[in-house]
Amino acid sequence: MSGFVFSEKPIEMVEGDGAYLYDDSGREYLDMGASYACVPLGHSHEAVRSAVLDQFDRLTYVQASYPVEVRTRLYERLAGIGPGDLDNVWLCNSGTEANEAALKFARAATGNSKIIATKLAFHGRTMGSLATTWKDKYKKPYEPLMGNVEFVDYNDPDALAAAVDEETAAVIVEPIQGEGGINPASRAFLERAREATVDAGAALVFDEVQTGMGRTGTMWACETAGVVPDMLTSAKGLGNGFPVGTTLCRDWIAENYGSHASTFSGGPVISAAAEATVSTLVETDVPGNAGEVGEYLRGQLAERLGDSIREVRGQGLMIGIEVRRGSNRVLRDLALDHGVLALPAGRTVVRLLPPLTIGREQADEVVDALETVLG
Repeated sequence: MSGFVFSEKPIEMVEGDGAYLYDDSGREYLDMGASYACVPLGHSHEAVRSAVLDQFDRLTYVQASYPVEVRTRLYERLAGIGPGDLDNVWLCNSGTEANEAALKFARAATGNSKIIATKLAFHGRTMGSLATTWKDKYKKPYEPLMGNVEFVDYNDPDALAAAVDEETAAVIVEPIQGEGGINPASRAFLERAREATVDAGAALVFDEVQTGMGRTGTMWACETAGVVPDMLTSAKGLGNGFPVGTTLCRDWIAENYGSHASTFSGGPVISAAAEATVSTLVETDVPGNAGEVGEYLRGQLAERLGDSIREVRGQGLMIGIEVRRGSNRVLRDLALDHGVLALPAGRTVVRLLPPLTIGREQADEVVDALETVLG
């Protein structure tokens, strides 16, 4: 038997449709994790499928120095939905690559090397992004990593401002921490990060790899706070299951980004998937549905689960439920006994990142299951 370098779950998935997955025995599962927020439109979405098949038949691949119509449309779409004046677009293949690019761009544009990140942060698994990730379990086997990274307490504006100095290249922050436990940043924290980086001439980077693409009820989580960074990264939901990431940046970053490239940056088929995803999200107001259903779901969780949980937190359809026992056991019981798939966010937090197209019926389904499991 050949080996593999990945841990596998004991369920083999063979089909997906909307908010549901089906295993090799035909059992149906409500997908409340969307494979870490990667299918905001749900599984096998027709607009994405049609765009991909059409592009595959015409041109499968050509590297990014050759203009391709579908990639150009994607550039324009992303520039159009970027917050503020973040209308310069770099395409890559994943969230960690998008963050890696942002860190490199910040160093090149500022001439500095110090990076400020936050405790409990998760920014990816490549060597630069990993250096800005907090937990030792991800980092220890690969040390030494990129140096000159300083961690500050999340949601501590004074600590962040004190850490930023004339040697700082960038501050990188998740507007809502995902892996760290679904912790939303306060407006004051994001505003102080903006003020401190402007004063120091450093770049402010918002990692919206998980929070972006409408998940929190607006296209970008930072819109709620009204704070525009110098760079914003996105990936998971961008291609509705296809591997694509992006780094959006202001002019002063784009004009001084150094030399950076990726062989598969904006491949035609991947660009078709992403362009169809973004178009559908915007034109059918998927973020609006995420906000409405997310508010309903959080309310039902808090009301019906009561004292069996510690807290419900999050925004839109990015929800963390802090339980009173190990989250992995809860997730196992949800999947095996109730056909509901969810995710962990630390040892005691159940994370919900469903397709943004779910309705109240699916919301009630997951609350019913959790009520039984935690009862």
